[in-house]
Amino acid sequence: MVSSDQRRRQLAREKFERQQQRRAAARAKAKRRNAVIAAVLAVALAGGAASCAALTANGDKGKDEKSTDAAARPTTPAKAPDPCGKPAPGKPSTQHWEKEPAMSVDTSAAYTMKLKTTCGDIGLKLDAAKAPHTVNAFAFLADKKYFDHSKCHRLTDQGIFVLQCGDPTGTGKGGPGFTLPDENLKDPRLKGGVYPAGTVAMANRYDGRDEKTRNTGGSQFFLVYQDSRLPANYTPFGTVTEGMDVLKKIAKAGTTLDPATQNTAPNATVVIDRATVTTS
Repeated sequence: MVSSDQRRRQLAREKFERQQQRRAAARAKAKRRNAVIAAVLAVALAGGAASCAALTANGDKGKDEKSTDAAARPTTPAKAPDPCGKPAPGKPSTQHWEKEPAMSVDTSAAYTMKLKTTCGDIGLKLDAAKAPHTVNAFAFLADKKYFDHSKCHRLTDQGIFVLQCGDPTGTGKGGPGFTLPDENLKDPRLKGGVYPAGTVAMANRYDGRDEKTRNTGGSQFFLVYQDSRLPANYTPFGTVTEGMDVLKKIAKAGTTLDPATQNTAPNATVVIDRATVTTS
């Protein structure tokens, strides 16, 4: 017959084992979440660079690299109806430049960017004072029609909530040929490791380990449609002033893993028909 002391010890042991199981499950869940954050927006820059981490941008001189941890990327099983319209006639840009454009930005001026997309207009306020190199490059690229007819190639709807655009190849492996320095990484808005909804930031190929992979932004950027926990490694250079409803509409349609590019591509046909940058 089991004594009361033996029974108490048995119950205590079983309780301890359950606690250990829960803790192990929590660690595994955290590891999976970190793998998604570290890989879901990974892109490689040109020049034979290695695969990248987190919200990265890529593509130099048309050379492709494969993203890592594709299996960790979430997909939406049921494909919702496409909420967007037909793209305007035209072909994506194939232009490349060897060097960052000469600085001509007026850091005291107010810059705005308008993205006319197949899903609706998205308006951005750009911060030239805090991210002059980035805003200067975007004004240059928009003037050259670099973003026109380009597809927003990646959408994440678990863990981090962003739409990534700015690659005319639509693969996550393209770029303008030049790279940009990281800027404004100490922006007070990035509190607690969170990029708040409405943030516009640069993708890059920083891998979290090698400092040589910093300062590798190009033309790829992401629009945050819901607060997203990310380390402050991605230049915040603007805010969404119009079109949050458009981003949420795109997100609601879900994603599908593209086997060719290993991106979680939006189910919605998101194409930038025209991008313009203006100043006042």
